[in-house]
This record gives sequence, structure tokens and C-alpha cells, in this order.
Amino acid sequence: MYLIMKKTSPLLFINRSFLKKITLFLFFMTLTLNAQIDKVEPPFWYAGMQNPELQILFYGKNIAQYQVTVSNGIKITNVKRTENLNYIFVTIATKKVVASDFVFTFKNNGKETFTQKYSLQQRRENSAQRKSFDSSDMMYLLMPDRFANGNRNNDSENTTQEKYNRELPGGRHGGDIEGIIKNLDYISELGATTIWSTPLCEDNDAKHSYHTYGQSDVYKIDPRYGTNADYVLLAAEMHKRDMKLVMDYVTNHWGIEHWMMKDLPTKGWINQFENYTQTNHKRTVIHDTNASEIDKKITIDGWFVPSMPDLNLTNPLTLKYLIQNAIWWIEYADLDGFRVDTYNYSDPKGIAKWTKSITDEYPNFNIVGEVWMQSQAQMAYWQKDSKIGQIQNYNSYLPSVMDFTLYEATSKAFSEDDGSWDKGMIKLYDNFTNDFLYPNTNNMLVFVENHDTNRFNQTYGNDIRKYKMAMTLMATIRGIPQLYYGSEIGMAGDKNKGDADIRQDFPGGWESDQNNAFTKEGRTPGQNDYFDFTSKLFNWRKTKAAIHFGKMTHYIPENNVYAYFRYNTDETIMVLMNNSNETKTVNTHRFKENIKDFKTGKDVISELTFDVTNEIIIEPKSVLILELK
Repeated sequence: MYLIMKKTSPLLFINRSFLKKITLFLFFMTLTLNAQIDKVEPPFWYAGMQNPELQILFYGKNIAQYQVTVSNGIKITNVKRTENLNYIFVTIATKKVVASDFVFTFKNNGKETFTQKYSLQQRRENSAQRKSFDSSDMMYLLMPDRFANGNRNNDSENTTQEKYNRELPGGRHGGDIEGIIKNLDYISELGATTIWSTPLCEDNDAKHSYHTYGQSDVYKIDPRYGTNADYVLLAAEMHKRDMKLVMDYVTNHWGIEHWMMKDLPTKGWINQFENYTQTNHKRTVIHDTNASEIDKKITIDGWFVPSMPDLNLTNPLTLKYLIQNAIWWIEYADLDGFRVDTYNYSDPKGIAKWTKSITDEYPNFNIVGEVWMQSQAQMAYWQKDSKIGQIQNYNSYLPSVMDFTLYEATSKAFSEDDGSWDKGMIKLYDNFTNDFLYPNTNNMLVFVENHDTNRFNQTYGNDIRKYKMAMTLMATIRGIPQLYYGSEIGMAGDKNKGDADIRQDFPGGWESDQNNAFTKEGRTPGQNDYFDFTSKLFNWRKTKAAIHFGKMTHYIPENNVYAYFRYNTDETIMVLMNNSNETKTVNTHRFKENIKDFKTGKDVISELTFDVTNEIIIEPKSVLILELK
């Protein structure tokens, strides 16, 4: 052994030197391989944005150890590294940079290691001035998984955990974007001009992922709904029909399966406590001058549920990421508006900055926030330019809020037959007496139900008379009416049985369905009664400027009969609503200030003409919508 070793020792010396070089080479090669980029977000951007500052997230193993440069004379204004070496945030100035491709170069000790191509794309013409939804629109809310299955091939996907199981009420049922596209004409026929779909971005939770509020990738459409390109196609097909697409955006939280939750950019990306802490849901503490700091912190920073990490909007990196993500979707998918989930669960200053950043880029862009409060003053606090918010020097910049107090009133009023003092129609009247609190009553979303509430038809035992009264109210008062999918055919659902019961499949959305409510021939007679009334009402509404932007005068209800007028300089519309169980004769002299010299009124639904100079007879549990002549 000794002789052999002695004879080969020069070779061993050479090999050791060679091996040392190889080891160094492999070490640097390992660094290079480890630093290959796994994620770039936003994946591309747009030239000519008002805010020229663009923060790009690069994610890859140990990527933060590299120096970054960029081609085409583009200026890097900031490079931000965190305690997690797998992230680097590079900010560039895009002012005067035309739509083009350019290259980021990542260097180690001055030597190029790898590169990453990036693109600024051309914006659509007049993109910044895009018209959004307003009170001339009617919004149709649908849940894509429960609406229609247009493509059976994407019911389950290898990249997502939960698989198709229509037999499970809370499972994935297979509805998708293609199903929405195939039924756009149905939605348009109904009189809807706008679609609000619950979130469509990927939700990779192992169960109950169908609602998609626990998103796992906010730059990617859930593959069980389709692709990003499918979403763009949905917007394009809607625009062909003069319809508008509203994205349901979630600023407060992501899902626990979001790819960043596996490797946080920084500890402060999300709100964390020493032990799991859930929000107390008491959002009144935000404006409560007597509230404790700990209650405020738990409200804002506590998690919605254990599977939904709470995003920290006080962190500039997180906030900038969310602002850019929202703007990217507007440009990429040609969106017409946002509905923002759990709006006032987020840090107030952060959510206000998020909102203002979007409306600064798009001055006409409408955003409606879910502000589920119990009083008009509390809701009005959150609308843009609120005098109530101004008391505390706060402005949310949120253009529109959801009228939850009206929802509460309509969930009780139509079952109260006596109408005494605070019952029946008085509930509706009292709601509108507080309109003075809102900066813009026209820009409020009005509804009798949504995907989180009991179904209206369930509450009222599928009494179509009460449905007609409620829909008439939605169609003729101030604000933007929102209809929840299936109400127009009498769909019901009991929230006490769980959320799945208020989110049932639309009949006819699946090939195996025996009842196809998407067509007149496929609907039952009862379903057609609901549909025909709804369609006639909301198609009439489309052309009525007095309803869209006119003034309102209402009269204290008597005998559970509510009368109000919508009018402008060109037209006057009188609405009578009899919520009692008896036929009522209404003396019209009391309404002289609005009836003026009008002699007759033609009912929009029955097309019958009524003499309005003396008295009007109205049947129990019914409405009249009279165009005065």
C-alpha cells in the first residue's frame, strides 16, 4: 500500500489542485442554479402609467445576494432586501419608457450570473379614462363554481388539491368562466348590465375552496375556472354586449396555501401575534373615540379565520404589491370596476392609500366596498369625502359602499303587515331619512341578499308578491341595484343550513340538469313568472335617467302603503307600494307637490293607465310604477 501511495502521490497532488478548482466552479455554479428565478410579479407591466414607479418582486433561492442592473437606460431607483434572501424588490422608473422588452442582469462579484427578460406593454386606447359602473347599471352577482359548467375538462386539476365533487354541497361543483360566457345573453336578457363574480383567482385550499376568498395566487385564475386568457375573453365578450365586468378583490387576507405563506418575504408581510388571534369583527372601534388600542389592533390585525392570513397594509412592500396587483388586473383584463371584500377590516390608512392609488390612475373607476355596519352614520364614514370621516381627518377615498342597513330593513319589512310606528314600510322610509349622511347616495350598492346572507325567497317563503315589491324597490330607489343569481327564477336557500344552501347550483348549468332555467322553454311556469317580471322591470330601468340620477321625494307611509317619486326636469315616476293584506284606496291630493298637473300614470308592468288626479286603488301586497303624463 505504501509503495502504491508513494508512486501516485504526484498525481494526487495534481488531482487535489484540480479538485479544488472543480469544487470552486461547482460552488459558483450551485449559486447560479440556486438563484434561478421562480417568480416575477407583476409578470409584466404597462407603459404610460400615471405613477411611473414600478416595484418588481423577484423570487428565487438566495437571489438577494446578487447585484441587479437593467438594460435600455432604465433607472433603478431602489433595491429592497429583507431578512429572507429568497426575495429582492427592485423599483424602476418607467416615465417616458415606451412599450418594449428589456433585461435585468443579476451579477455576483461583478460577473453576470443570469438574466431575466421583462416587458412593458402597450395600454389599450383611453385606458386611464375607462368608464366604470354607476347608478345607470344593474349588477348581477354570481358564484362561478355554482353558475354553469361550460368546460368539463377543467373540473379537477393536478395543480390544485380539491377535486370535483358535485355530490358534496360544500365541494367543487365545476362551474367556470366558459359557463359564464355561454350564458351572457341570458344575463343580458334579464336586464343586467354588469357582472360581479366572486373571486376567480386560484384558491388551493384542501376543502371549501369553491368560494375562492382564500386565494393562493393573485396573478393566476384558478385552473378549475379556466385560464387568465379565459378571463380576458370574458371581459371582451361582455364589452361586445355593452356589459361591464367587476372583479371581487380581497385586500384584507389571502389563503393559507398562498405560495408566499410557504416562504414569507418578511415577517411583517402579514399580521402575526404570539398566538393565533382572530379578529373580533368589531369594526366600530376604528372610529370609536373611546375604544382601547388592543381592541383596535385585534380588529384590524386579527385573522378572519385560521385559513386566511391577515395582510399587513402598514408594510410598504405589501401595500405596494397589492396596489400593483389590482392595477395589473385592470389593465390586463380590461376591468370595469372592483367590489372589495371585507373593506374595513384592513388598516384604515393602508386601505385608503390602496383605493386612492387606483382611482388616481383611473379617475372614473368605481370601487364598492363591503362595509357591513349597522348604522348609516357608520357606513357613511367609509364613503369618499365623508363629512363624518372628516371629523377624524379620515378619507377612505372609497367611491361606493354597500347599503347594508337597507338590506336589514328589507329582510323584515315585507312580513310586517300592520305598518305601525316602526313596522313594515316605515322601516324602508326610515332608512332613506338618513340619506343626508352620505356624500353620494347615487353611488351605493342596494340589494336584498347576496352570497353571505339568507336568500330573500327563503325568508319570505317564495311569496312572489313580496319578491315583486322588493325588486321594485331595488329598481326605483337611488343607487346601483344588485341581483343575486337565481333570485330571478325563485331560488331559495337557508343560511342556517350552511353557506352551501345559499349557494346552490343554477338549474341548467350542468348537462345532466333536468330543469334548464337559462331558457324560457326550460323554465317551469313559476320560474317564468319570476323571470318575466324581473326582466321587464330592469330592462325598463335601463333608459330611465330620472331613476339613475334623479331626485327623490317620499311620503310617510300610511296604512302600510309607501309612496315616493323619482324625477328630473324631463320625467316623473310615482311608486306606490301596498304592503298590507287589504286593497287600499290612496288619496293623491297629499302628493300634489310631485303630481303637479299630471293627469295619468301608466304602470310599467301591467301597462294599465291610472287617473292620478283624485285617488288610486292598489291591490294588497302589490306595487305600481307609474310614469306620469
